[in-house]
Amino acid sequence: MPIKPRNKVSVSFSMAGMSDVVFLLLIFFMITSTLIHPTALKLLLPRGTQQTSARPVTTVSITPDIRFFVEDRQVDFENLEAVLIERIGDETDIYISIHADENVPWKHVVDVLNIANRNQFRVTVATRPR
Repeated sequence: MPIKPRNKVSVSFSMAGMSDVVFLLLIFFMITSTLIHPTALKLLLPRGTQQTSARPVTTVSITPDIRFFVEDRQVDFENLEAVLIERIGDETDIYISIHADENVPWKHVVDVLNIANRNQFRVTVATRPR
């Protein structure tokens, strides 16, 4: 009487478990990607050739529809100086970076420069490379 093994080893590979894992990962990444909100403003900066090594303490952004932001917080122009003074505090050697869209009239950039001049802040203007 020949002895037959009871458990036969199957040579085929089932992809059912692998497809479940792939779909679970897909759902996970879709959910987590919708929870991330970018805080960057979409500005088209003017072109420039100079680079600076100064590290700004804060940034002032001016959007094409003339809205002012200190970092990612929208601020009215009337309150801009007070918010900058509050943000900077007692720090010395202060640099402020101005990020203005290339379509913003220079009048608004000069207004921010005047605020910086009154409070003796140093200013850098952000540009994109040529």
